[in-house]
Amino acid sequence: MSGTPPPLGLLLDVDGPIASPETRRVPPAIIRDLAVLAAAGIPIAFITGRSLPFLRDHVVAALVEHGLDNATRMYGVCEKGAVWFPITDRGLGTVESDASVAIPDAIVDALRDLVRRDFDSTMFFDETKQAMVSVEQRPEVSNDVYRTAQSEFNRATFALCAEHGLGVRLDEEESPDADGRVPFRIDSTIISTDIESVTLDKDRAAERALDFFAGNGPLPLLWRSVGDSRSDYLMADHLHAVGHDVAHIDVRPADGMLERPYPVIAMGDLIHDDAGAAFLDYWIDKLALR
Repeated sequence: MSGTPPPLGLLLDVDGPIASPETRRVPPAIIRDLAVLAAAGIPIAFITGRSLPFLRDHVVAALVEHGLDNATRMYGVCEKGAVWFPITDRGLGTVESDASVAIPDAIVDALRDLVRRDFDSTMFFDETKQAMVSVEQRPEVSNDVYRTAQSEFNRATFALCAEHGLGVRLDEEESPDADGRVPFRIDSTIISTDIESVTLDKDRAAERALDFFAGNGPLPLLWRSVGDSRSDYLMADHLHAVGHDVAHIDVRPADGMLERPYPVIAMGDLIHDDAGAAFLDYWIDKLALR
């Protein structure tokens, strides 16, 4: 496929650098800058543990309303690689998913009941997920209160999964299934807990995005990944492993910036969506897109 490679490609986590972890909304300035970069031919992929409805309703809808170019190279990978789709000037393209990584229905039902019975005051069950189970902090609850309850929830979830024979890992503790396998894990973020297949992660999701972009034009010369958790580094890990020039922007560096064979960057004292907005603003200026 011929053409001039774009000067930049972006792999963006959603919670944190794009959507505020407090309001769960995307600031208008971020939507504006994403639309400007997309119009300039920059491939942009949203690599998230969030569900398709969240990305569709809180990110894609705002981008379409703002105005996307019909030649936009934009992609969404939700649930860390379980659900994926192109994004066009009309919204979502054809959605694909991997049913093989889904949590069994009986476990989903049992976890929903656990939340409603014992943890309803601090968290809620995300009914929009297709493959993983996610339980999220209620917005009206302080993060300190939530994190205390989250620790209790994680232990109760581990015990429930073990009781049902689901092979699962929580931190360093494992409970194998009847075949001795541990195909699922309990993974925490600052506002949620995910119960998910061990095959789902940001490197797998990044690979899906790169495959898509490789099929519709030349790949960029330079890549940036942006995220707020340690697992987000896996996006840049994949880009580096396949030979791309990449740096990772950590928008929550207080958790500890990881050592990597590529540059790791913080946006000064800014964090979360403030850091994400500053990062996008930097590239708008650098690429002379104002």
